[in-house]
Amino acid sequence: MVLEDVMDRWKDAVDAHDPERVAANFTEDAIFQGLHPYGVGRRAVAAYYDSQPIGLQADYKILETRRLADDLVLGYLSVDFSFVDRPTITVNLSVLVRGDLIAHYQVSKLA
Repeated sequence: MVLEDVMDRWKDAVDAHDPERVAANFTEDAIFQGLHPYGVGRRAVAAYYDSQPIGLQADYKILETRRLADDLVLGYLSVDFSFVDRPTITVNLSVLVRGDLIAHYQVSKLA
């Protein structure tokens, strides 16, 4: 499954605290919305993950997928971000994968 392959690469890079490798999983013009103001492109993605603490781990579960076109998959996931020094944060994540790269990434944290 394309979505699982992409998210496994993303998770591996997040867990390794390798911001450039995380960013390599995104398109050059990706719209990225983490828990901070949004950014566009791989530089924004790398900067966001570079600012995350060492030891951050991501565990995801795919909840829903939709193939919108031959090379376009929408994914809706639950992600647990765990830290070494604070409680785990659970977020909802929507991604749009074009080919084998993330073109849109939107995190929401429900109360």
